[in-house]
Amino acid sequence: MENLFLKPGTERSSIDTAVIILGLISALLILWIAFTHQGSWPGYNDMVAGFPEPIAWLRWVVGDISEVAFYKHELASLGLLAGAYLAWWASRTGKRWQGFAICYGSGLWPWLVTSSLLGLLLSNLLWGWTVTAATWQPTFAAFVSLPAAMVLMFGGGWKVTLNGALLGALLVTPTCLLIVNFVCVPLGLPVVIGNVLGMAVGSVIAFVVCRRVPVLVRSGYIAPPRPASAKPPSYGVAWSLRRVLADFSEAPFFGNEWASLGLLAGVLLAYALNPVSAAYGSGLVLQLVGAQALTSALGVVIWRSQWIKHGWYPTYVPLVSVVPAAVLTHGGSWMVIGSSALLGALVAPPLACAIAGRMPAHFHPYIGNVISMALSTLLIVPLVGRLVA
Repeated sequence: MENLFLKPGTERSSIDTAVIILGLISALLILWIAFTHQGSWPGYNDMVAGFPEPIAWLRWVVGDISEVAFYKHELASLGLLAGAYLAWWASRTGKRWQGFAICYGSGLWPWLVTSSLLGLLLSNLLWGWTVTAATWQPTFAAFVSLPAAMVLMFGGGWKVTLNGALLGALLVTPTCLLIVNFVCVPLGLPVVIGNVLGMAVGSVIAFVVCRRVPVLVRSGYIAPPRPASAKPPSYGVAWSLRRVLADFSEAPFFGNEWASLGLLAGVLLAYALNPVSAAYGSGLVLQLVGAQALTSALGVVIWRSQWIKHGWYPTYVPLVSVVPAAVLTHGGSWMVIGSSALLGALVAPPLACAIAGRMPAHFHPYIGNVISMALSTLLIVPLVGRLVA
C-alpha cells in the first residue's frame, strides 16, 4: 500500500481531484432529481414509498449525510459538503474569512470526508436491505463516527482512509442496527440512543483492533504544514455567534461556519420547496433549527470559561441528540424547545467532557461525546415529556 505514496504533492493532488469530482457528481444527481419531478420536490414519505426505485435510494443515501442533524435531506447534505469544501479551500489558501479552521486546522478534510463518504456508501451497500418503506434504519452512522475519527487519530493516506471506511461499515453500522432494533424500538426509547451507543461500541472495538494490529493504520503519509495560528480569539459576542453556527457542523468533525451555513441553507431551501420533505416529514424544520441554535447558544454562554480554558468544548452535543429527539418526540412547543435546550446545554457538554477525559489514549475522545449523547437523551427526553404533559 505504501507504493501509492509517491510524494506528498502527488497524494494531495489526487485526493483534491477526487473530492471535486465527487461534489460535481452529487450536484448533477440532485439536479436530475429536481428536473424529473418537474419542479415539485418530493416529500420524505414519497422517498420511502418509492423503494426500491434507484431515485428513492439515491435520495436516501445522499440524505444520510445530513442525518446526524436530523434533517435527512439531499439539499441539506449537498449544502454541508459545498460549505465544507469552501471552508477547506479558504483554509488552504489562507483566506481571512475562512472562519474556524475546518477539521480543527489539521489539513485532513479531504481524507476525512473521503473516508466518511466511503464508509457511508459501504454501509448502505451492506445494510441497505434492512430499510423498508415502514422501517427506518441508521445507515448514516459511519459518516459521522469511526472513519473520520481514525483519520484524525492516525493521519491521512489511502490506507487509513480505506480501513476507516471499512471498519465503520463492518463495526459501527451493524452495532447501531442491533441496538436500535433490539433495544430502543422494543423499549420505546429515542432511536438516537441506539445510534450513538452503536458508534461508541463499534469505535471502541475498532481502536482496540488498531492498537493490536498497528499495520492497519501505519502509512507513509506526510502531513502538510499547518498555517500560522491566527491571533487568539476574543470570546466576545461575534465569536459566540460564530461558535453557535459552527456547532451545526461539529458532529461530522467539520466545526466550521461555512459548512454549517451550507447545511442550514440546504435544509431551509428544502423546507421552502416542500415543508414535509426534511426532518422525516415532520414539518418541524423551523422549530428544530431554532431549538438547536438555542441549545448551542446557551451552552456557549454557560460554558464560556471552559471554551477559554480548553480552547474547545463539546457544546454541540445536545444539538445533535437531546434537543432534536425532544422536538420530534414531544412536538415543537415553546416549552419543549426551551426546556430541552436548557437542560441539554447544562448536562450534555460537561458530561461529554468528563467521559472523554477518562478515555484511554488510543481511543478518540469523540467516544465520550457520543456516550454523553446517549445518557443525556435517556435522562432529559422523558423529563421534558413530563414537563409538557
